[in-house]
Amino acid sequence: GWGESAGRDKDYNEPCVQCSDVNWGLTDEGKFYCKSCHNVIERTKEVLVSDAIPNTKIQSLSKGLRKKKKIDKGWEWYVCEGFQYILKKQAEALQKLGVCPRMKDEILCCFWRCYLQKSKQAYCPRPVNDTPLELVVSDSATDVDSEPERVSPFDLSSFTESDIDLQTECSFGQISSVDRTSETMSVYSGSIDGSSYVLKRTKGNMRMSMPMTLSFCYMALLWLKEPVTLSDLLRFVAEGHIPYINAFQYFPEEIKLYGLDLKIFRVESWPEYEEVHNKMLELAAFLDLPRFPAITDSCFLHPDMLCIKYLMEANLPDELHSWTCRVVKKTGVGETNFLTLDAENESARKANYDILSVAIIIVVLKLLLLLNDQYEWVLSNFAEERNKKNKEGRLWFDFRKWYKVVKTCMDIEQKKLAEERARCLWKCETPLFYSAKQKAATLKKRQMILSLQRQFGALTDSPQVTEKQSPSSFQLTWDEENPDGSCFHGHSLEGFLQEKGNLHRPMNPEYWLCTVKLCNKKVCGHLAHYKEGDFSKSYQFILNLFSFLLRVDVSLIHEEVCLIEHKLFNARLHKKSKKQSKPKENAIRKWLLTRV
Repeated sequence: GWGESAGRDKDYNEPCVQCSDVNWGLTDEGKFYCKSCHNVIERTKEVLVSDAIPNTKIQSLSKGLRKKKKIDKGWEWYVCEGFQYILKKQAEALQKLGVCPRMKDEILCCFWRCYLQKSKQAYCPRPVNDTPLELVVSDSATDVDSEPERVSPFDLSSFTESDIDLQTECSFGQISSVDRTSETMSVYSGSIDGSSYVLKRTKGNMRMSMPMTLSFCYMALLWLKEPVTLSDLLRFVAEGHIPYINAFQYFPEEIKLYGLDLKIFRVESWPEYEEVHNKMLELAAFLDLPRFPAITDSCFLHPDMLCIKYLMEANLPDELHSWTCRVVKKTGVGETNFLTLDAENESARKANYDILSVAIIIVVLKLLLLLNDQYEWVLSNFAEERNKKNKEGRLWFDFRKWYKVVKTCMDIEQKKLAEERARCLWKCETPLFYSAKQKAATLKKRQMILSLQRQFGALTDSPQVTEKQSPSSFQLTWDEENPDGSCFHGHSLEGFLQEKGNLHRPMNPEYWLCTVKLCNKKVCGHLAHYKEGDFSKSYQFILNLFSFLLRVDVSLIHEEVCLIEHKLFNARLHKKSKKQSKPKENAIRKWLLTRV
């Protein structure tokens, strides 16, 4: 507060350095301030206290303004509470996108409570969070051969530069010295069990992570048979419609996040399809969930339904759908037992519905066009000549024209995607601070950064960031009424087929397998392997197209194509293997006779 000394103080007659007036007053702390311009100087008034100590001058200094404010400790919270808050936000975001309201309060909540009970974090007599850290380490050491590795809280070698910046911004050293009343409270993190959470766990312990939050959401969507595939879910995450990157910024202000908590909740990479899917399968087995609701031919996740979606998005003729249905029926991948998730049946193959559907489309394209960099271009020449002569009739599908149209569109969309990902802010938009003094400094620094960004954007004429649009199930849309003929949905496959009896068969009876023999997945991790140089350019382009649409690795689609091929030609491959085994058996028998 400012002093109310009347008139001019006679003990100090120097003019003010700002306004040159000599009109001084005293603050409550004994400092001089100018009554004209309110400038405060460091000089203090010397007070003569003759009653206590005669002829002694004492400076009246106040420490009130220099006293450091205590750091707000916030709530005492566990790591599982942080993940629970993120799951709640993700479920709310999915509900805004049109998902059934039962997902959050009934399905996902039930899964989460079951997980907390199974992992002994809650809903049990003695939660693992209440167990002392030494007991947790000793229990885990008895279940494995080697002793679990303890991560040193002071070992910041695994932190990236952005992590170090954030730690500095959050006063990592100050916060870690805060005293806690709980003995198990970690002084190296904002959460109670942050330091123990980063310990290496046993194999059977399903420790929560950020990708596992998406596994929980996908498992709930699958239980409700919602029309959202895993590739759609991950795309919504990448587009920012579902909280994932820096999701901890939505925590309540009372939840303080620092130190080792950053290793748990911060992510600096996009979620991977295979990781989220495998974690979902492990979760279903860990929770002992019963058989999921059946996937029938009327369900959106059935290949017959999904093939329609991806045929439309890939700008392919509608007539291909009848061929995809024939492949689905022939291979048996449309059966309910094949598609429905059953965590208890370990031998059952867990289907990737979106990858399975695009693999079926690719197999059909190979059946009709061969895709060997020769046959499809010969057919394109015939289709082009025929379309020039018969412009009024139904156009034949021209693979060359389709390739040019789709490649141009895909290159544009890939460039946009690369630019969006380059602009992604991995750092938290909301700064983290734990005291009033730090809050002012951090906000001032952030304001300066935003101001410089606006000035730089004005100088470079960079486009302004538009509002986030609502997501769509389709990334590529094609106008059927477009006069330039860039939409191929209504084109005919007449040039590729020949009629035999009452059935249409491909004009070319040949077919090449991507791989003759599948690998052992338990040994090498995959059923088939993909190398670009081993396959035709046409096949690679179609793989890259669907890889872009699903945002998955090309090798995952190629592996599914190989599996569909072996299911489709199982009888022929089995017959061929028998023929090849007979000469080998005869040679072995002849060699044994000569040895005898």
